[in-house]
Amino acid sequence: MASTSQIEINFNAIENNIEFLKSQFKEGVIISAVIKGNAYGHGTDIMVPSLERVGVNHFSLYSSPEAKIALEYKKSGSTILIMGFVYPEDYEWVIANNIEFYIYEISVLEYAISIAKKTNKKAIVHLDIETGMNRTGLSLNDLKKVIKIILKNREYLIIKGVTSHLAGAESIANNSRVTKQLATFKKRVKLLNNNEIKPEITHIACSAAAINYPNSQFDLIRTGILVYGYWPTKETFINFIHKYKTREDKLRRIMRWKTTVMSIKKVKEGEFVGYGLGYQAQKNIIIMIIPVGYANGYSRSLSNNGHVLVKESRAQIIGTVNMNMTICDITEIPNIKIGDEVVLIGRQGENEISFASFAEMNNSLNYEILARLPDNIDRVLA
Repeated sequence: MASTSQIEINFNAIENNIEFLKSQFKEGVIISAVIKGNAYGHGTDIMVPSLERVGVNHFSLYSSPEAKIALEYKKSGSTILIMGFVYPEDYEWVIANNIEFYIYEISVLEYAISIAKKTNKKAIVHLDIETGMNRTGLSLNDLKKVIKIILKNREYLIIKGVTSHLAGAESIANNSRVTKQLATFKKRVKLLNNNEIKPEITHIACSAAAINYPNSQFDLIRTGILVYGYWPTKETFINFIHKYKTREDKLRRIMRWKTTVMSIKKVKEGEFVGYGLGYQAQKNIIIMIIPVGYANGYSRSLSNNGHVLVKESRAQIIGTVNMNMTICDITEIPNIKIGDEVVLIGRQGENEISFASFAEMNNSLNYEILARLPDNIDRVLA
């Protein structure tokens, strides 16, 4: 091991989750696994080959640097789609490698055409439409201009897709806004079709939209958090169990994050533990130190708040989470030795610390905690 902790990726859980998604998505839909943020912290190098093994051959990510990493690990028949930023100097590489990308600005389209002309190779693009999220995307006026540009430059372009993104499909509170976006999107697609621009793939749904708004399932679904075994929100899970009259969570978390005990010592009643006066022992206690801290993605906000698993029991974090170490109270857990396994996220015996509970303790979203896990943590397929 090169790092002080390890992330295990469970292949059987990946297989389970993809089968579940297939049961929820309309027949024939393309599942595009979203692997931005180092595959939501799970490791692009592990997730791409693993997903290909279970039949997923379309991958969406954010940027050209991420695409370069994904290209190293994908099979020749799999597709990479860049949903966001491409460095100007990378467009030639992107087009040469048949990597698809979003057109969200007129200038991006014009530049892509210039590279396609220069290299005599068509750019494969998806038109990103502004439908009400007010993030990236072509406004109606811009889309009309883009239509004219496309019609003049057809020989340099493959209009592979038309897309948009829903603003808050995770919550019923956004129902009116989402419904309006879907209606706007359909109008924009019709406008393209009326101008003899007929993209092969229409897509707008993310994980939450695919579950909460089945009518948003078009030709492709960009599926992120569900692939990794997490629901976008509690509300999305509640919608699912109400619909199917079950309380069973069909998803399986694919990540288990673990480290080891590096030191054990006794602390006398009244003494302080760690930096400052953050924790004072109210009795004689036994503590263990683990070699993981906020530099390793374990948030400082879990100080005096979080728990880990050791010997299949919960041990409370005491004192301040350090940059590279965390201290836990093991007074009531016997027979712990240096080198014993400590689980930060995941299951040990009958107990589990889920990323959802971890995120709640940290006042963050699953997405944020996952994406912030450092790349230099060792990741292995289990």
